[in-house]
Amino acid sequence: MSVLALNDIHRSFEPGVPVLDGVDLTVNAGEVVGLLGRNGAGKTTLIHIAMGMLQQQEGTVEVFGLDPHRKPVEVKRRVGFVSENQNLPAFLRVREVIELHRGLFESWNDEMARDLVERFDLRPGARIKTLSKGQARQVALLCALCHKPELLLLDEPAGGLDALARREFLEASIQTLSDTGTTIVYSSHYLSDVERLAGRVVMLHDTKVLIDNSIDELHESFSIALVPHRPQGTSDALLALPECLGVRGRTDAVHAVFRLDPDDACALITEKLGVSDSVCRTAGLEEMFIEIAGGER
Repeated sequence: MSVLALNDIHRSFEPGVPVLDGVDLTVNAGEVVGLLGRNGAGKTTLIHIAMGMLQQQEGTVEVFGLDPHRKPVEVKRRVGFVSENQNLPAFLRVREVIELHRGLFESWNDEMARDLVERFDLRPGARIKTLSKGQARQVALLCALCHKPELLLLDEPAGGLDALARREFLEASIQTLSDTGTTIVYSSHYLSDVERLAGRVVMLHDTKVLIDNSIDELHESFSIALVPHRPQGTSDALLALPECLGVRGRTDAVHAVFRLDPDDACALITEKLGVSDSVCRTAGLEEMFIEIAGGER
């Protein structure tokens, strides 16, 4: 059963300049999905549409089979949300923020809240305005987790945190809800975090979904080809191949990302371009993202 279903989503903020142009995304119960893309690729827009915080201009959205605009209370009771720019009331104390959220959700778990206060070393009497950025984000995460949401949406939640704080933040999200079957969708610029924690990757590029595959599929069935700068027009010839996701011209060679394993990618380049000395290999998620995001398509 799908927890989140976005179909043919269109959204622009300026006439004729689409941010999302026909995006489809279905997330099933229990999945952990990493949402990738350059700044401005539409990750936050897509999450806000899923939350009902923003209205799509075309397409349909269903969360648990409900329209988040028509049934906002029913949806939000079952969803946890944390974003990089989320602001808690600065004048409240940590315990008051927790009590406020405790009163909103019948499913609130006091034991989980106490455990996370201890794990994050939070001071219940401290006012939000006195906390560091990381501590304030931890309070927001605690409030998102402790009503045991069926869907957790994280929009760059660990942005601006150091590596240790970021790892603790994301691992707390995954581990705390690991036994509840919660579905998690999180956007991040930290590709190593996504590769380590997600089971599936969705990449937005040029207003559309370019990649939607499991981590295992990305490791086994995608490759990067280093193609010599000959003959003329190598980049255009590579881009004309439907299996090619993007190219980037480098001093050593043209780097091309293929939706093929290395052997098949090299065979295709030899057949279609007549180039037999390309080097094709698997690559990590970060390298693949850089080649796509920094190149042409």
